[in-house]
Amino acid sequence: MQLDRYFSTTGLLVGTLFFALSMSPTLLPRSEIVQGVISGLALVSGYGVGVLWVWLWSYFELPKPKSKNQAIMQIIAGVIFLLIAVIFLWKASGWQNSVRELMGLEENATVNPFLIGTIAVAVFLTVLLLGRLFLAIKRNLSKKLEHYIPRRVSYVVGLVTTFVLFWLVANGLLFSLLLQFADSSYQQFDALMEPEYDQPAEPIKTGSIESILSWEEMGREGRRFLSVGPTAEDIREFTSGEVRDPIRVYVGMHASESFDERATLALEELIRVNAFDRSALVIITPTGTGWVDPAAIDPLEYLHRGDIASVAAQYSYLPSPLSLLAEDEYGADMARALFREVYNYWTELPHDERPKLYLHGLSLGALNSDRSFDLYDIINDPFHGALWVGPPFRKNTWRTLTLERNPDSPAWLPKFRDGSVVRFANQNGGLNEADSEWGTFRIAYLQYASDPVTFFEPSSFSHEPEWMRAPRGPDVSEDLRWFPIVTMLQLAADMATGTAPRGYGHEYAAEHYFDSWLALTEPQEWSDEELSRLRTYFAEKNYGPS
Repeated sequence: MQLDRYFSTTGLLVGTLFFALSMSPTLLPRSEIVQGVISGLALVSGYGVGVLWVWLWSYFELPKPKSKNQAIMQIIAGVIFLLIAVIFLWKASGWQNSVRELMGLEENATVNPFLIGTIAVAVFLTVLLLGRLFLAIKRNLSKKLEHYIPRRVSYVVGLVTTFVLFWLVANGLLFSLLLQFADSSYQQFDALMEPEYDQPAEPIKTGSIESILSWEEMGREGRRFLSVGPTAEDIREFTSGEVRDPIRVYVGMHASESFDERATLALEELIRVNAFDRSALVIITPTGTGWVDPAAIDPLEYLHRGDIASVAAQYSYLPSPLSLLAEDEYGADMARALFREVYNYWTELPHDERPKLYLHGLSLGALNSDRSFDLYDIINDPFHGALWVGPPFRKNTWRTLTLERNPDSPAWLPKFRDGSVVRFANQNGGLNEADSEWGTFRIAYLQYASDPVTFFEPSSFSHEPEWMRAPRGPDVSEDLRWFPIVTMLQLAADMATGTAPRGYGHEYAAEHYFDSWLALTEPQEWSDEELSRLRTYFAEKNYGPS
């Protein structure tokens, strides 16, 4: 029983149960390293639940079993929980393969129990040591305070003071240093000049010598966005109609430190390249690094035969998860400034001469694109529509629409009222299915049921998410089960580290963008045969992971 001197037996028993449950599948395939971290955090969580249970039992002075009986019960419970852990480890490979099968991946997942166990124990011991350090500091503070204030008050003050101390160290020092290092690293990466991206030679192109916007100050993602799009010759292979070179404008963070100045530069460049003479104009809010998914914008440019302009402005160097934590308002401020400049100029143009205006954003870009305008400011002269893809779970508009969906529709593919304004789609479509005609102002969401960025819910800590209930999405495993605390940890890991092939998870496929843009913008004069051939082209085109 030497173990009792260092660990809570009940805590270890409940922790072992949580460890076993963490092997069950969620939305995305997991590597053994990620599984080890999840299992370690689950072990810690279960241990904490067990310790809390023992404390509450003792606090309420409930009867305890005799020492001899208690030892026997612990041995029996330990054997049962150990068997559960072994069974779940044995089934883990099959569960991971069930997710991989849904996503068209090779079913070659094999679980290494030793590696997972080693990582889990390391995580458990690390967190446990931090927890004991927390308690030691709290006790010392409380004892010193007892000389000046009542004993029970000293406990509360010591607890709060220790919590604030740990929070300041973790958030104010360690997290800040991490973000500064990340920001510096990604800024240097963003400034790299890639040899495969040549500066445009045509004066009319953004980034050329004649351009208002410098090629060197464009940033890595801006130069990529301006270099990889289709030309008129590419588009001509799919249509006999008149084609044009699409217009793309991008403003990098190096152009100016001011959001408003960047937005003004974007508008001036749009005017310089005659973007407002096109039939459609798209304001794109990029992801955290400034990346614009080529699988999203290419299909739109083909569908409109190149008679289209798009503009984007960078607001961060960091990947979306870090940008969301460190620069949450930066993206919204940049999106508002760009929308305001473009929209105000657009509203001054004659209605029959100006382009149709659309918004687009993927992931964090969808969140900030939604924040870029106030409905009351545009109600008298609304833009034409928006396509928001993989909306983060924090997106308030999306959450409201999902909660207030029609009762006969699932949470992973809602139907909102009669569909005349807002519609949802997944890999099987959905934007053409509604009870009423789609109006002139259109909001479209493209989302996969297996996307953890969209369907992560903090409330899954204690409640089963609605999207888990039958019927489930076509890309969600039937083996997925909800467990308190554990499921939230699994979904958080899926969101932070999960990977999937295009068409699943948070990797949106070009053919699904194609279907969504086709329904939303309704480009004219395409035959069914041409559209079918074009869709096949995007279904077969390999854009690679984002």
